[in-house]
Amino acid sequence: MQVQSKNFRKTAKKALLDADLRVAMGRAEGGFVDTRKLVVEELDNFQEYREFARDTKNHVLAHLDYYLTKFESNVQASGGQVHWASNGEEVNRIVVDICKRPEIKKITKGKSMVSEEFALNAGLEAADFQVIETDLGEYIIQLANETPSHIIAPAVHKTKQAVTDLFDEYHREAGYPRVVERLDIVNQARQVLRDHFCTADVGITGGNFLIADTGSIALITNEGNGDLTANLPKIHIVVTSIEKVIPDMQALGGFLRLLGRSATGQIMSVYTTLFNGPKRIDDLDGPEEFHVVLVDNGRSEILGTQFQDILRCIKCGACMNHCPVYTNIGGHAYGWVYPGPMGSVLTPLMVGQKNAPDLPYACTLNGRCKTVCPVMIPLPDLLRKHRNNLVEMGESKRFQRWGMWVWAQVARNPRLYFLMTSLYVRKLNVLARLLLVFRRGSFKHIPMLGAWTSTRDFPVPSTATFQGQWKKRKRSE
Repeated sequence: MQVQSKNFRKTAKKALLDADLRVAMGRAEGGFVDTRKLVVEELDNFQEYREFARDTKNHVLAHLDYYLTKFESNVQASGGQVHWASNGEEVNRIVVDICKRPEIKKITKGKSMVSEEFALNAGLEAADFQVIETDLGEYIIQLANETPSHIIAPAVHKTKQAVTDLFDEYHREAGYPRVVERLDIVNQARQVLRDHFCTADVGITGGNFLIADTGSIALITNEGNGDLTANLPKIHIVVTSIEKVIPDMQALGGFLRLLGRSATGQIMSVYTTLFNGPKRIDDLDGPEEFHVVLVDNGRSEILGTQFQDILRCIKCGACMNHCPVYTNIGGHAYGWVYPGPMGSVLTPLMVGQKNAPDLPYACTLNGRCKTVCPVMIPLPDLLRKHRNNLVEMGESKRFQRWGMWVWAQVARNPRLYFLMTSLYVRKLNVLARLLLVFRRGSFKHIPMLGAWTSTRDFPVPSTATFQGQWKKRKRSE
């Protein structure tokens, strides 16, 4: 996927003016946030599971080579093959080589965010394979020739009307009628995809967790498309990243209690399936070949750095569901695979800070993402570290550096801070009288705060600062 993160400011402004996007994002935000809150409150020891997940991930990352080697050995013991890929080009070459046989024409594919990093679909299509996304959201954006807007709900930015028009355009020639109701839309997608499931030669899925003790792949979905993609074709290829390995089945149980609740507000996702190698002699179904492609693509370079905590991420999407920036602009504005707070941390690490200089600033530092993260990643702290690094690299604009220097001098001196804020408040009150905005109660434009007032009004402040009012009240007591 081509990196467009340098254009964040431009794409974010465009997204804010998209009325359909605002409607779609507004509906999704309420559903994700409200349902998560309910199911989290029902689990008395949710915080204990968070701490368990954090500690487990930290332990695995400290011994990643051991657990990956153990996982590889157990996959091979089950009859599977493990392939190691240091970058996206190697992944595409490995997968194409596996599929390069005369009898292989069609590939069904489950949702895999890691495959978006190196445009696996495009690589397969360039090798003359037909690739069909089977997750409903991924299928929708494949038809629309778009990229995912969310890591668990790829088409969250689409309205029902947009999907209706899209299906009508692509399904009409196959004899399907125009459908407008949500249930009819889903049923039509099911009918279209059923034919692809039954005729696919290869199935490609991701993997939510890799269990080192057993060599199992844990695949978690709500549609069952992952199971059909993995079991019906003769070849099953798992494309997944190295940081997803966990020690054992007991650890998996703890993560499952967190993932569904944090992602979609479910106690558990509908389908949780473990895959252990190809079909055995007595098995009634399953693939004849089982391949696991373990993808690094820059992750090993994050190990041992001040940003290692981001490798704990289990890709639940909770941080973006609660982020006021993401829920207003959607995922495409971020310009690469991973949007929202986790994307603002991870993208600069994977594509280079110079290629994503604005993402660390796409945050109000309100801390909601840190509060809801199931593996307790300190996302606001990591974003601050990115900002510090950008300043040290000289990537911030001169007026920003000068402004922060002035602010630091004022903030370090309480008397100077009180004097400057008092003068500014008085200035605003004088302007309010001169410009006759007292009745309206807010400024449409204000000196030194143009970025704020370009999109919202600024309330006329009191005649005194908070500190001034506090001191006055203390004296009166």
